[in-house]
Amino acid sequence: MTSKASQAARPDHWPPRTTGPEAEARAAALRAANINPRTGLATDYLNHFNEAIMLLEMIPDMPECAEDFLSWCPLSYCEHFMASHFRARELAIEAYETADETVRTEFDNITSTMTSILTAVGAAMREVSQDRSRARLAEQATGWVKPLVALAGGIINGGVEADVETIMAS
Repeated sequence: MTSKASQAARPDHWPPRTTGPEAEARAAALRAANINPRTGLATDYLNHFNEAIMLLEMIPDMPECAEDFLSWCPLSYCEHFMASHFRARELAIEAYETADETVRTEFDNITSTMTSILTAVGAAMREVSQDRSRARLAEQATGWVKPLVALAGGIINGGVEADVETIMAS
């Protein structure tokens, strides 16, 4: 069984490509900026979530890292690029805004889910004082968010590996 997210991001669901020198130049510019020309999305945004995961993974061994995780702030795709030093940030934002609506919606739903999980875990960590409880929350959150990062990466890269059931089963 294939999920809606993987179906929406598969290449056979894409609108027809425009051709010609302008389209080829745009695709080349997107590739040069590490933006997928088919999806209009850049994997650089996933670094935002990978940072939170890295901090969560450190908490069981270094409880003081909880404070670093608690200072992590959620950012939307556009907010991330506006605040980054990504060399083609304006192009990344423009490509995202003009990306296929179905693909962008699936991507946004996944990143919103990751943000909700990380925000809820942060709120729960603020409520507990025991390192063991914070470590358990961190481990659970990592287990939930990592597969979603992989799913989001699949969508960014054209959806070939964006099969929810396969990712969530691992």
